[in-house]
Amino acid sequence: MIDISESVMQFLLALIVVGPLIGAVAALLPAPPGLRGTSPDQAVLRHGVTVTGAILIAAIVLALGFDHDQPSKMQATTDISWIAALDVRIHLGIDGISLPLLVLTALLTFLCALYSYFKMPPGPSPRGFVALLLVLESGTLATFAVLDLVLFFLAFEMVLIPMYFLIARWGGSEGVTGGRQAAAWKFILYTLLGSVVMLLGLLLIGLNAGTFDMVALATDNGRGLSTSVQLIAVLAIGLGLAVKTPMWPLHSWLPDAHTAAPTVGSVLLAGVLLKMGTYGFVRIILPIAPDGMRTFAPYLGAFAVVGIIYGSLACLALAKRGAGGDLKRLIAYSSVGHMGFVLLGIATMTPTGVNGALFANIAHGLITGLLFFLVGAVKERYGSADLDTLAGATGAALYGRAPRLGGLLAFAAVASLGLPGLAGFWGEMLAMFGAFNPAEGLSRPAFLTFMVIAGFGTLLTAAYLLIVVRRVCMGAQPPETQGAPREAPQGASRAGAPEPARFTDVRTYEFAAWTPLVALTVLAGLWPAVLLGLTDPAVQKLLAGGKS
Repeated sequence: MIDISESVMQFLLALIVVGPLIGAVAALLPAPPGLRGTSPDQAVLRHGVTVTGAILIAAIVLALGFDHDQPSKMQATTDISWIAALDVRIHLGIDGISLPLLVLTALLTFLCALYSYFKMPPGPSPRGFVALLLVLESGTLATFAVLDLVLFFLAFEMVLIPMYFLIARWGGSEGVTGGRQAAAWKFILYTLLGSVVMLLGLLLIGLNAGTFDMVALATDNGRGLSTSVQLIAVLAIGLGLAVKTPMWPLHSWLPDAHTAAPTVGSVLLAGVLLKMGTYGFVRIILPIAPDGMRTFAPYLGAFAVVGIIYGSLACLALAKRGAGGDLKRLIAYSSVGHMGFVLLGIATMTPTGVNGALFANIAHGLITGLLFFLVGAVKERYGSADLDTLAGATGAALYGRAPRLGGLLAFAAVASLGLPGLAGFWGEMLAMFGAFNPAEGLSRPAFLTFMVIAGFGTLLTAAYLLIVVRRVCMGAQPPETQGAPREAPQGASRAGAPEPARFTDVRTYEFAAWTPLVALTVLAGLWPAVLLGLTDPAVQKLLAGGKS
């Protein structure tokens, strides 16, 4: 770790939040003559890589300058009055809870920008694509960095419009515009309706407590709010956060959005946008309205385990032969199950459970981000993500055709099912440990039941992911393609016939985009203390009402 002054840390955090917005504006301007490269499109895509790369470097330097001996302390704080009449402040800061999410967001956005530079999704001009990507990054980073309820809501909403356009304009494939438009509308309607209810809850807390400052409210630990106010606030805010998480039964927008979104849109949606909901539960509801949370915790736990089982059964149905299941849709439903473990950990209201939830958040971002990258690559090569097409008469047999791609898909699948030694294991295990001994005042028999159901869910998760690996990666290579060149020549198809699929293995730019996710999945699995050492002191302080 390096010694960095507080003023430099403040500047870095402000740069991380505001920098992508400045980059988005610059992306819409004409490129200077000396930076145009071979075309304006290449210039703006390179601009996206440069800006997101600079933000990632700033996030890494911020993490290196972070005082790891005091992860429960808010660091790099900026606190400026904004709307004095309501005591709304431009208050930024990071602790051991928000720092990993900040770095994860910066990393995934940079990898998406790098991937898009070489494989831009079909659609309108890259200029708008890069600008939207940067606005999305800014809103997500701001959500994890702001410490004022009003600013949190504004940042929370800021990501909706760019994601809507990424799905509606660059999603799907030719001929399915209506499908992607419908998915985009469903996404924004669900999340906007949830946000309206959440805003009412945030205003209720701020106006009753006399401040919107999240640190002051967490330190007060609900003592300035009556039980009835806490109950209403938790219900309102929880509904808004549950839509974004997404919690069953408010999840139905997610599979459509993922299926229609471009590859990088799916990576960011699963990797960072879903984390905004669970982060809100930990940062706002748990410390600010603990009595209200204690009342609703058993219901949250129940919805969480139903989501775990529902998501797994939906994936099993999609993976079944003859079901016509889409591989992207299957991974989307798997997110419903995985985020169920996160919600279960939060519902226990224990340090063990909440640490498990935060760990599972990061693990899900790494693993599911990698899975969507890989599924996008498979779809590009085969022209389809339909499981029956991939594993039917044509036979995917990725191990034989593209062994590195097949190996990476199998690796991501076993990481997602929670294989010990990889990142997916620790979060789910700690969430179930938390359910074994929930916080005082919660029904232990109920949470023991939740733990057993969640444990059964892990078996179902292993079942559907192993079925996917067997169907897509294994099997005999079709006779008509054995011995065929790995790259089909351009124009090899007859007029009117589909061009033969390309079976290239992992390309250089794909290797560059995916390697960090693989490495971090292994690192977090083998050395969980790196992450838990950051989150645990901050969680202990949060649950204790701001007391270390």
